Amino acid sequence: MPVPFVSYSEVDVLIIGAGPAGLMCANALATAKVNVRIVDKRAFKLTTGEGDGIAPRTTEVLQSYGLAERLMRESSQLHLAAFYNPSSTGGIELTNRTPCISAPSARYPFELGLHQGAIQDIFLDSMTPLGVKVERSTIPTSIELSNDENELTDPTSYPVRVVLEKLDKSEDEPREEIVHAKFVVGCDGAHSWIRKQVDITMDGEQSDSIWGVALVHSNHGSVIFIPREQDRIRIYIQLEDKDFINPVTGRLDKDKIGPEQILETAQKSLEPYTLIRKSEFVWWTIYSVGQRVASKYSIKNRVFITGDACHTHSPKAGQGMNASINDSHNLAWKIALVVRGWADMPLLSTYESERRKFALDLIAFDKMWSALCCGKPLTEQNSDGVSPEHFFKTFQTDFTSGTEIHYQPSLAVNDRNQEMASGLVLGKRVPPCKFIRAADAWPFELQDLLPSDFLFKLLVFTEIQKPKSFLNRYATHGSSRFDIITISKGRKETFNIFRLPTLLRSHWSKVFIDDTDPTGSFGGEGYSYYGVGPEGALVVVRPDGYVGAIAPLDHVEDLDAYFASFMKIPA
Repeated sequence: MPVPFVSYSEVDVLIIGAGPAGLMCANALATAKVNVRIVDKRAFKLTTGEGDGIAPRTTEVLQSYGLAERLMRESSQLHLAAFYNPSSTGGIELTNRTPCISAPSARYPFELGLHQGAIQDIFLDSMTPLGVKVERSTIPTSIELSNDENELTDPTSYPVRVVLEKLDKSEDEPREEIVHAKFVVGCDGAHSWIRKQVDITMDGEQSDSIWGVALVHSNHGSVIFIPREQDRIRIYIQLEDKDFINPVTGRLDKDKIGPEQILETAQKSLEPYTLIRKSEFVWWTIYSVGQRVASKYSIKNRVFITGDACHTHSPKAGQGMNASINDSHNLAWKIALVVRGWADMPLLSTYESERRKFALDLIAFDKMWSALCCGKPLTEQNSDGVSPEHFFKTFQTDFTSGTEIHYQPSLAVNDRNQEMASGLVLGKRVPPCKFIRAADAWPFELQDLLPSDFLFKLLVFTEIQKPKSFLNRYATHGSSRFDIITISKGRKETFNIFRLPTLLRSHWSKVFIDDTDPTGSFGGEGYSYYGVGPEGALVVVRPDGYVGAIAPLDHVEDLDAYFASFMKIPA
């Protein structure tokens, strides 16, 4: 019998794993016109179950890719949370209701609930027209990274060799393919094959709590109810019985419990209320909580891990899928700029420095929140228990909204001139604010002027200056790496855009004024909200929507220095 032919190929980016992190990364890179492939061991796409919560910042991110409208149309919206605690007469009673999101700058002040399969479909349907499809029933069997430093530092080289095995091929068809990639991104989950192959460890611990997938805090344990699409509901239940652990493997054994027993456990916590099941179980699982962070997020800036491959935690704060999506959002634009030849390799190091710190902060919060969820409530019989006030105050943190993510100074975040625009915090995302388009008084949300199109946005709060130094230096023939948005003060009735230099009105649609809308209902407070004085300011917004640098109008050289630290000058 002849030996099946082994095929060879090259690709800019090879993604392993088609969960939220992998699909987000693939869709983003496809949008940037990067040559990308994504493979997954599953034969079929996910149809239900797993993650289901989308935080406000993640909705903003998906809006920047044009995906939020469908997401919100298909999801349930969670605006209010109800808290139940033990009553003095036994059972539980309602003790408080509060908004789910308290972050004052959240553009979407609510959580979204939609099963992970539907969320992944949004990514799949977005990237398919761009020519990228998931290659299913495909697994990596080996990965090798070149030791040649010249090759590793050359962004045009293909230093990563991956052998793929196609599980759905017959014996007489080629099952193996050798892929040479510039970059490999491991998005293959908590038990990541990529992470293990490159010897990245997971640092942290396994908690003792076991959970089966209005917050109820009762003497029988905690229960979390999440309203979902199509009048469904997801229930998280704290399980105390250690009999669910297989003594041989030390892992949870699904054969020792089923959804009926999980529901019975929930009912004990809900007295005097009754939980009535009116349909079949769509999906269920049990899990133990591991709170760990990978020791590193990349090897030589060539092999990266994202999502659950680099951080695991409880789902009670609803951060798993959100952290995964935002990992890939952070990484994709940096890879795209390097592949395009616009940025130097060191820019890629900021992925780990930015996202690993966030993961450490997330684990710290998750440990605190999990302890409260798993702790006994405060009662007359349990004076050391968790008080409703403490529980309620912790729930109201802005951390879970994602709007307070703050990246520290680095190549991608300058730390100068914050006083020029105090409301546009260096290293934080641009908060929402509405401005009026000068040409036709059409109100626009500034975030909608910052799409994820892999360009830097230059917000020019001015009327007369010409910040052309670095723009000319990094201009590319036939295209630009920058999108200039001019925001001036003035009245919509009298403002004349032709007073502005040509550079600041590259197109009539790029000029805005800080004035009220034609009905006088909103607007006119943008300069004040962003802390910009009458002297104006230059604000650089990174391709991921985070503030990268600020400069006075008469010190454009500050931006020269910022971009020179990572951006290549065209030949």
